[in-house]
Amino acid sequence: MLDIPVIRWGKPYESIDKTPIVHFETGETLATMSQANGGIIKLDMRKQAKAREVLRKFSIDQLCDMCVQAADLYMNATLPLGNGTQTPEEFCRIQSATTGLPEAMCAANMRKNAYMLRNMRQVLEALTRGLPFDILSRGYGMESRGVMMSYQCQSPVMGMVLPSNSPGVHTLWMPVIPLQVGLVIKPGSSEPWTPYRVVEAFAQAGVPREAMSLYPGGHDCGPAVMESCARSMIFGGQATIDKYHGDPKVQAHGPGYSKILLGDDVVDDWEKYVDLMVDSIFLNGGRSCINASGVWASRHTAEIADAIAKRLGPVAPLPMTDPKASLAAFTTPGAADAINAQIEEKLKEPGVSDVAEKYRGGPRLVKHERCDYLRPTVFHSTNPDAFLTNTEYMFPCATVVECPQDEMIKRIGQTLVCTAITKNEAWSQQLVDAVNIDRLNIGEVKTMQLHWMQPHEGNLIDFLFRARAFQNSPPPAH
Repeated sequence: MLDIPVIRWGKPYESIDKTPIVHFETGETLATMSQANGGIIKLDMRKQAKAREVLRKFSIDQLCDMCVQAADLYMNATLPLGNGTQTPEEFCRIQSATTGLPEAMCAANMRKNAYMLRNMRQVLEALTRGLPFDILSRGYGMESRGVMMSYQCQSPVMGMVLPSNSPGVHTLWMPVIPLQVGLVIKPGSSEPWTPYRVVEAFAQAGVPREAMSLYPGGHDCGPAVMESCARSMIFGGQATIDKYHGDPKVQAHGPGYSKILLGDDVVDDWEKYVDLMVDSIFLNGGRSCINASGVWASRHTAEIADAIAKRLGPVAPLPMTDPKASLAAFTTPGAADAINAQIEEKLKEPGVSDVAEKYRGGPRLVKHERCDYLRPTVFHSTNPDAFLTNTEYMFPCATVVECPQDEMIKRIGQTLVCTAITKNEAWSQQLVDAVNIDRLNIGEVKTMQLHWMQPHEGNLIDFLFRARAFQNSPPPAH
């Protein structure tokens, strides 16, 4: 059985306190995980400056080359893990067994992560908007237009408090290493596998191990990471977002409330966009912040909701090993029950109905001995203020909302990804100007179709580096 240590600046540390990691369906113990605590993390963070020092011995270009090697190792190699080893197939199997994601989804997320690593140079060029890398490395330098530029790194390390529910979020922290900033990771309790495998791939590719730490542990570990690191990223619910709103030290990621808007100029042809709407709601088990949780239109909403429900309603749970499995399990006891109970309560509000019910052929909540499932649900709402109109759940669930086009932007609220299908230039400009929309797609782009050459929920460069004035010669006479 795997025995997995804490990693303290590249060195394995076996703790007296260990926790078993069990298969969510069988209860079988798959591994034991050493547990860090807040005291260990704060003690180690006294040495955090060393992480950036060892990374700056390599250029950003060299580290990008290492990322390319790491992509191949991550995807294809048998890599060390604790007291054993792990093949890519074993990685997918154990990730599925602890997160409740079907193995096919785990493999798809592996490909997504490898793509980021393989294309790291292009990603950084895009995030920096073409800034020469040596300006970030030295802290200053001359731009091609003959202007002195200076960017000051705000922290020698970046802290990561990672979730357990979505292996796809790891693309957000992978660029930290080639930016010559160390990693301090508190992995999710059910999904430590990606951080451990990526860190090992980095190390095998030549990244200094002493630039990376992994601290699996209890509830005191996340706060210790965030307290000790001048820059950190955390994932959580809306309460987490609200708690850290406006904190320059923290980049908080939570619910996306992503949406599709059908403009009045195209809504009469809504049937052309059913595939786009279904995939945006359903792919990756509906668990991502970039899954659409709402479809907004001024008319035809009942027909749109019915067409989506007809496609998604019949979908039922399948074994995790089935290549066609498309629903993820809820592995936390009581979680699915609570969501289902809330939905049933909120369906009592006027103007809201569950359109998928007639296509499911059974209950929304499917209970197994050690896990539960929630089957896809599509609501129709003629009340833009209803609770379910702007709610996000961790399964394929969306509301088709009837709302006049000229009211949509102000009513949709904060939106991570907005796909607006329209050719109306005036409305398109209003969408571009809307500050409550983060990622904006105008045209036939699924909400799930992210281009990683674009910043996601804030630019990592702006978060880690501060633009400032720098001179090493007098300015022109004036």
